[in-house]
Amino acid sequence: MYGGDFLIITTRIKNATLIVKMTGELDHHSAGPIRETVDRIIMSGGVKNILFDMSSLSMMDSSGIGMVIGRYKLISADGGKVSIFAKTKTILKILKMSGIERIAPVYDAIEKAEEYLDA
Repeated sequence: MYGGDFLIITTRIKNATLIVKMTGELDHHSAGPIRETVDRIIMSGGVKNILFDMSSLSMMDSSGIGMVIGRYKLISADGGKVSIFAKTKTILKILKMSGIERIAPVYDAIEKAEEYLDA
């Protein structure tokens, strides 16, 4: 778990999926610690897929999109997948505008995001 000034990150592994829950603001200040945390967990083994839980984010900038793309490249190199759970209008709009759904599908229910990764 990492707690910055504006972002709290919690992680857990479920069925070889790393679930990364973010609460607060995902910006250029907080994207680095997420990258480091997720990369360290992936490199330690036992993770096939990543689910980014953005349901509690209040703000995200392009650094957040870049962080997801970088983790997608890392996990997909070994045949893994990435999905995103988001439900706030602001975050959904940013994700849609970025085109991230082409590589990491966005779902409005965490169960749907998990089902995609389990398929």
